[in-house]
Amino acid sequence: MKDLEQRKSWYSQVANIYTSQQRKNWYSEVADAYNKTRPRYPQQLIHRAVELAELPKDAVILEIGCGPGNATVAFAQLGFTMVCLEPSQKLCHIVKQNCIQYPAVEITNTSFEEWPLESEKYHAVLAATSFHWVSPEIGYAKAADALKADGRLILLWNMTPQPQYEVYAAFEEVYQHQAPALARYEERETQHKQILRFGQSVIDSGLFKCFVSEEFPCEFTYSIDDYLTLLSTLSPYIALDPQQRNALFAGLKAVLVKNSITNISVSFLSALQIAQKM
Repeated sequence: MKDLEQRKSWYSQVANIYTSQQRKNWYSEVADAYNKTRPRYPQQLIHRAVELAELPKDAVILEIGCGPGNATVAFAQLGFTMVCLEPSQKLCHIVKQNCIQYPAVEITNTSFEEWPLESEKYHAVLAATSFHWVSPEIGYAKAADALKADGRLILLWNMTPQPQYEVYAAFEEVYQHQAPALARYEERETQHKQILRFGQSVIDSGLFKCFVSEEFPCEFTYSIDDYLTLLSTLSPYIALDPQQRNALFAGLKAVLVKNSITNISVSFLSALQIAQKM
């Protein structure tokens, strides 16, 4: 139960610092940037999730915290009916535009905690890099209640994109000066362990069985401006004072220009985790 208790502790700390309204609108100020620069999920991962979850063609999926639709569109393209919950009104507007050609996708501006439970209705409950924002005291039990008898919980994760280590090393002095708490580099093994902890929390809930976890290494290339825009959508950067964040980004851009770096390659782990309702 250690991993689930750690998740409860983390969530409790976040809830003590930020109000419910602040958490609901955490990404609202960077909604357009999130839509533009956050990596989508590999097509191989999406198809593998559908296969492992044994979703029928007429499956009805409940998605928690759909954001701008980075996973929503991929499942909608496969013809599934979807009910998608998103607490940010601005992100709701974006995801509605991104899914305008998919009439079987319904977007609701609410959090999962506040959503009126529809018991045993869904073939799958999906959360794409969002389930950690749901109260663990509510999330696992409510997800299980929403699922049909043989339904699946599908968790997708895109871990934090990391630049090549040489680029990170060039950034080190700027980070130490402007935001030393962010001066850390995530090795692949670190991301792997974090994914394992996410999965262990599902197992520890005691509400799911037949747990499966798979990882997919990913790489993307960004221009300087798009890379900095991507950083602006990550929680540690959102939490910074705006003046501090601007100074940090200006310093990072200066380093890139000085070293004649015009494009930044990033790598990270994308993962799927699927478990069947008990």
